[in-house]
Amino acid sequence: MDSKVERTSIDQMTFREASTELEQIVRSLEAGDLELEDALENYSRGVELLKSLRERLAGAEQKVRVLLDASQEVVVGDTTAAPSSQFLDE
Repeated sequence: MDSKVERTSIDQMTFREASTELEQIVRSLEAGDLELEDALENYSRGVELLKSLRERLAGAEQKVRVLLDASQEVVVGDTTAAPSSQFLDE
């Protein structure tokens, strides 16, 4: 990525957009074609993207945990007063 390109704020990117940009940065760094300054700028941007993606994943995992916990807290009626089924097979 050219260092003169104006980049979208990470906070305004979707998870997919941020992930895609991070993948592009990794590929460009692995290729080794960048000038040192551009490589450092891309590396810095990649670190920011990775941090944002990890935070978003952690937030999503927390939401899933809350939803799962809430679904397990559904009140089950008292079954102790139900008739016994012990003698059904007799």
